[in-house]
Amino acid sequence: MTCGWIKAAIAGVGFLAAGLAPTQGQALCVGCTCTTTATGMNFGAYNLLSPSNLQSSGSIRVQCTLVLAVAGSYTIELSPGSSGTYAQRTLRNGASSLGYNLFTDPAHASVWGNGSGGTSTVTNSYLLGLLVVDQTTPVYGLIPAGQNVPGGVYGDSVVVTVIY
Repeated sequence: MTCGWIKAAIAGVGFLAAGLAPTQGQALCVGCTCTTTATGMNFGAYNLLSPSNLQSSGSIRVQCTLVLAVAGSYTIELSPGSSGTYAQRTLRNGASSLGYNLFTDPAHASVWGNGSGGTSTVTNSYLLGLLVVDQTTPVYGLIPAGQNVPGGVYGDSVVVTVIY
């Protein structure tokens, strides 16, 4: 792939829609089944000479079929990806890495993780009487400016866990 800058990176994050975990207490639900799908994000070309952060967004869709439910909720957690830490996730291209993170809000104030170490999760609710829940939640990504990395295609995979 040819990039328009001397040193540029094409970066993307893929979400693995896995880890559906029914638990007691999230919802008073009998016979509930949920599935999740996720749309990854493509940051496009990263220009190391640009003074601006690079932003992108993706989404997580949760669909639940409810046999008998009282108003309830589910929680979405994200893994740290290949970096193993939420402090700064990393996009990788061989031995090279490009720091980035995922956030629950467009202002990039709250790192999306599993609720540990200062990270946040997202909890969505649904109302009594619904037979189907179909909700899409945005994920916001940011690559900080000023990282000196070789050109290439960078990527990471993040596991999505939905607890219902």
